[in-house]
Amino acid sequence: MIRFGQVVILSLAISLPALRADEKPAFQWQPPKVGAGLFTDELGMLDREREEYATNLATYAINRVADAKASVASLAEARRLLAVSLHLSPRNKKALVANYQLSRGMVPEKVESDYSAEVLARLLYTRAQMLRQQGGADDQLLARMFVELAAEFDPRNEDVVYASEIQRLDHGRIDWNDVTDVKPAPEPVETPDPELP
Repeated sequence: MIRFGQVVILSLAISLPALRADEKPAFQWQPPKVGAGLFTDELGMLDREREEYATNLATYAINRVADAKASVASLAEARRLLAVSLHLSPRNKKALVANYQLSRGMVPEKVESDYSAEVLARLLYTRAQMLRQQGGADDQLLARMFVELAAEFDPRNEDVVYASEIQRLDHGRIDWNDVTDVKPAPEPVETPDPELP
């Protein structure tokens, strides 16, 4: 009798990993495609600051997905936030780990956050104002992203919402597909040398 129980347990132990490998994830996750990143070294942020903002945006995304149990809306928001994180810091640990877990159909566990949504919105808004003053193309693009995200994080903050709406009237909404699905640079086409046979 004991031998039969051992055989059953052994066969279950062998077959369970195979079953898990064939299981389909409970939700669909399309990892953001960031390529080489939207932002160059011309962006008016130090590497350390880029890393901190990337970590805070990734943390916010992770917690939203965890709270919403990977709802479609939370996954769409996370995809945008993780894309911005990876554009800011391509090796950001929280963003890379969350992207990997979501790709495997795992809902990331909530993590300790340094900021509430309201405080993070104010930080993004304040940093966006500083980026605008710097004037570079990268600075202007990130400033627009930060303002739009800040309004989404804290729709009760009238200053942030007003800035986002003025930005929308002047420039339209950000096309997040350009952020989440960066197209690879086209391969250079070699032109034949006319002097060669």
